[in-house]
Amino acid sequence: MFTRWFPAAINTRPTEWSRAAIGMALGTLFSVWVCAQVFGMDVALHLIGPLGASAVLLFAVSSGALAQPWSIVGSYLCAAVVALLVARVLGRSLGSACLAAGMTVILICWLRCLHPPAGGLAMSLVLADPASIALGWQELGAVMLGAGALLACALAYNNATRTRYPKGAVEPAAPAFMPTAVENPGITAQDLQLALAEREQFFDVTPQELEALIQASERHARRRAISAVFQR
Repeated sequence: MFTRWFPAAINTRPTEWSRAAIGMALGTLFSVWVCAQVFGMDVALHLIGPLGASAVLLFAVSSGALAQPWSIVGSYLCAAVVALLVARVLGRSLGSACLAAGMTVILICWLRCLHPPAGGLAMSLVLADPASIALGWQELGAVMLGAGALLACALAYNNATRTRYPKGAVEPAAPAFMPTAVENPGITAQDLQLALAEREQFFDVTPQELEALIQASERHARRRAISAVFQR
């Protein structure tokens, strides 16, 4: 039972870790700096937590569904609107902050812009510092400016370091070398979609990506089997 607590090995190299770390640091610094130029450093520093968490996703797992442009823009907009409404109606307390975070999660799931840092953003906006509270609804502008600056930095840095971002449509996988038998039908994206739905969990991968990965694995397995036959 305890072995399930140990994480699986990361399938990326230290060079990718360094690339992501530098991008995360630069992206957070740039977004906070831009926000501070317009709304002041106190307001910008109050947003550094959610922006830093978003930077990890945008630079370290930029191919994931949670790190795409609509995810950060849509989720930040939802979190800011919900938090400001809750703070105005229910006041600024721990309970209202948690309520705002929960409402944000429901909204961003419905709008297909799930982005985990949005929950923390909603809480921080409800329990804001005096400088942020004084902005009123202008705080929405500070949030979106920070998110926009971080997204612009991710677009520039990721593509400059040969990491395609945002993730486009998955290209069709190459056909298998041998036809699949009727009694052993191949797995399709629709089958994977049904399997993911049964788990009722969020997976940072699309059925199309899983289908392409499975078909690529099958091609490598066939090559290995053919090579083993010729080496005998």
